[in-house]
Amino acid sequence: MSISFFWSRAFLTNRFLLWLLFWCNLVGTVYGYMWYGQQMEYTIANHAIWQVIFVPDSPTASLFFTLAFLFLLYPPKSLALKGFSLLIEALAVVTSVKYGIWAVSIIFAGAAQGDHLVWQDWMLVASHLTMAVEALLFVRFFRFGTIMLIPAAAWTFLNDIVDYTYGVYPWLPNELLDHLFAVQNFTLGLTLFSVVLSWFVLRLAKRKTI
Repeated sequence: MSISFFWSRAFLTNRFLLWLLFWCNLVGTVYGYMWYGQQMEYTIANHAIWQVIFVPDSPTASLFFTLAFLFLLYPPKSLALKGFSLLIEALAVVTSVKYGIWAVSIIFAGAAQGDHLVWQDWMLVASHLTMAVEALLFVRFFRFGTIMLIPAAAWTFLNDIVDYTYGVYPWLPNELLDHLFAVQNFTLGLTLFSVVLSWFVLRLAKRKTI
């Protein structure tokens, strides 16, 4: 068996694997919201309540991907649900690439400034790298087109703007607090990179299916 089989359509769209990934993403989403629980409570207590929506970045990305897997398993029939599923797919890809790379970068940037890494950091590195790889592997099986990248990009940029305007960005290692402006610029640049990369991979995937 060739190693290429493990990223083939036959393997990746097998219903057993899709269900396995659905449950893995769902469990990761729940754990992620629990991880952000303290910051969400702090935000509700000290900020306008609507800002809490923008706090749990990575869990929301994995929630989008959980729903995207559900739509792969059960393709929607109604026009409204089809449109919703296309938006969810685009959001899943853009945000998973963005926050997958972002979390790993911030963890290692903090370590480079003197932060001591513990086992939870390595767990986060592995899980967030998986988010980005998962997005790039499955984009070719999604049905959304280039147009849907526009609202996905708008949401992700809005998240960045709210995060760094109102101070509800994910809590950073203390070693990076003196570099907040650099983190902000990196985050905005990474959003642009993620949108462009998603567009490129999507175009490449669609071209190969023609």
